[in-house]
Amino acid sequence: MPLTLAGVGEENIIKKIGGKQDIRTHLENLGFVAGSTVTVISAIGGNVIVHVKESRIAISREMAQKIII
Repeated sequence: MPLTLAGVGEENIIKKIGGKQDIRTHLENLGFVAGSTVTVISAIGGNVIVHVKESRIAISREMAQKIII
């Protein structure tokens, strides 16, 4: 399921990153790699704030749809 369907505070493991190559590369550079854990901190106004690799990162809902957990 996409990251946008994860509950707030739930720790999930990333299974796959979808989308075009440039989008996948950008997300991987931010720390979204298959096998790592990601936690949704909040989802407000179309943006999703997540905790990944000891960092908090805000990504758009469209980007979050491409992260499969």
